[in-house]
Amino acid sequence: MSAHPTIRLKPKEGRRLRAGGPWAFSNEIEMSAAAKALAPGSVVNVAGDDGRPFGTGYFNANSLIAVRLMDPRPDIVPGRDFFAKRLARARALRDAVYHEPFYRLVHAEGDFLPGLTIDRFGDTYVVQISTAGMEKLREPLLKALGGAEVILRADTPSRALEGLSSYVEGEAPRVAVQENGIRYFADLAGGQKTGWYYDQRDNRAFIAGLAKGKTVLDAYCYTGGFALAAAKGGAKEVIGIDSSAPALALAEESAAANGFSAKFVKADVFEELERLGAAKETFDIVIADPPPFVKSRKDLEPGAKAYRKLARLAAKLVAPDGMLLLASCSHNILPDRFAAECAHGIARAERRARLIRQSGAGPDHPVHPMLPESAYLKSLVYALD
Repeated sequence: MSAHPTIRLKPKEGRRLRAGGPWAFSNEIEMSAAAKALAPGSVVNVAGDDGRPFGTGYFNANSLIAVRLMDPRPDIVPGRDFFAKRLARARALRDAVYHEPFYRLVHAEGDFLPGLTIDRFGDTYVVQISTAGMEKLREPLLKALGGAEVILRADTPSRALEGLSSYVEGEAPRVAVQENGIRYFADLAGGQKTGWYYDQRDNRAFIAGLAKGKTVLDAYCYTGGFALAAAKGGAKEVIGIDSSAPALALAEESAAANGFSAKFVKADVFEELERLGAAKETFDIVIADPPPFVKSRKDLEPGAKAYRKLARLAAKLVAPDGMLLLASCSHNILPDRFAAECAHGIARAERRARLIRQSGAGPDHPVHPMLPESAYLKSLVYALD
C-alpha cells in the first residue's frame, strides 16, 4: 500500500520533471477531484500518466508550482530522520569549504529541500520557510535541528503565493558574523532576509583585494559588507550609502569593533548617486548591490530599466582606470539580460568598460543543475577607462 496519495502528470507534460528537474507546474498536473481535495502542502508520490514514478514531493493545487520533489524515491516519509540526514549532508559540504560556522546551511532545491533556507550563525540558525509543504513539515525539521537556537523567519513575500501568512518566532540579540577575517554584526530577527547576505562573501573578498590605497563607494551597503571589506583591504576612504538607519547603525558598530574608518550615509541611493554625480565626485571603486528590482516576471521591464539607470549613475562616479561592481539578486532577470542592461547603462555614462569578473554566490549556495532559477545572484566587475 502506498504511503502517500499519487499526483499524476498529464500525457506529454512535465518536460522539466522528466528531465530531472524538481518542479511540476499546475497546468502539467491531472487536477482530479481527489487531487484538488488534498490540503495544500500534502506529501505525495509523483508519477507520469504511464505510471512512471518520479519520487516523493509535496503538492499545492493553489500554487503555480504545484509539485516540488524532495526525493527521487516514492513513499519516503519526511520525518525527523529524513531531515537529520539531509542536514548532515548539507553541513558536511559546508564544513569542507569553510573553517568557521558561518554560512548558508540549506539552499532550498540546491540541497534537495525545497521551500527551506537555513543560514548558520555559530550556534544559532535562522530558518526561512516559504512553501505550504515545508510549513507542514516544520515540526520534524525543527526536531532534526536538535536543541539549537532557532529563529524562524517565515516572512518572505513568496509565502502569499502559497496561501500562507507571515510570522517571525524566536528572539536573538545582535550577533557577530565572522567573514573573511572581519567581525560584522547582524540582526537575525529584524534584519532583511535572514539578517545577513552570505552570497556575496567571495565578491567582498575580491573587492578587498583591490582596495589598498583606493577610494571606495558602497551603494546599498546594508550593514557594511563591501564597505568594511574594502576598509580591511587598506582603502584610504570608504563611504557606504543605504536608506535603512538600523542597518547603518550595525555597519558603524562593525566598523568600530574592527577599528576601521568608514563613513555611512543614510539616503535614497538613486538620489545620492545623482547628487554625487552633479558634484563631480569620483571614486576608484564603486559597488552597487541593490535589493531585487525584478521581484516577479511582471516587474521585468521596469526592473531592467532600473538596473540600466543604476549602472549609468554608478559608472559616472568611477574614476579613470577605476573598478565598478554591479550585482542583481533577482532570479527573474536572466544573466544575459542583466549584463546587457549594465552594458547599456555604462555606455550611456559615456564610459568604456572591460568586464573582468562574472560570478554568482559561493559554494554554500549550491545550484540545482536542472533549476537555473536557483542561481539567482549575478555579479559583474568592470574596469572602466
